[in-house]
Amino acid sequence: MSYQATKTTCPYCGCGCNFYLESVDGRLVGIVPDKSSPVNQGKLCVKGWTAFEFVQSPRRLQTPLIRKNGELVPASWDEALDFVAGGLKKIVKESGPRSVGVFASAKITNEDNYVLQKFARAGIGTNNVDHCARL
Repeated sequence: MSYQATKTTCPYCGCGCNFYLESVDGRLVGIVPDKSSPVNQGKLCVKGWTAFEFVQSPRRLQTPLIRKNGELVPASWDEALDFVAGGLKKIVKESGPRSVGVFASAKITNEDNYVLQKFARAGIGTNNVDHCARL
């Protein structure tokens, strides 16, 4: 039996709480809050305590899917990203950058949300940026 504790950041909000993911034989089994973290000081919210459960869910997507002929089919990451980028470019070309909106996530870090809004404003040219933060 092989036990490992891996320090990481909670995926549920932008606060940046730290904890250790516990795994046994490569399978996640629990979470231990990081007592040395200046953010959460060894505490976690109810979402943080269950932050690992989605990783091994049988319903979790394992590969990108794109719609072809009305059906979702597996695709490579390159194919999926090209598909999304092409669709976004087409919308901006036909309807202008203000026709695009970006909805940020509470499940990524504040730094990732900053990059996303920067991409929206500087890359796409839209100020239509929103966020779903519910702490």
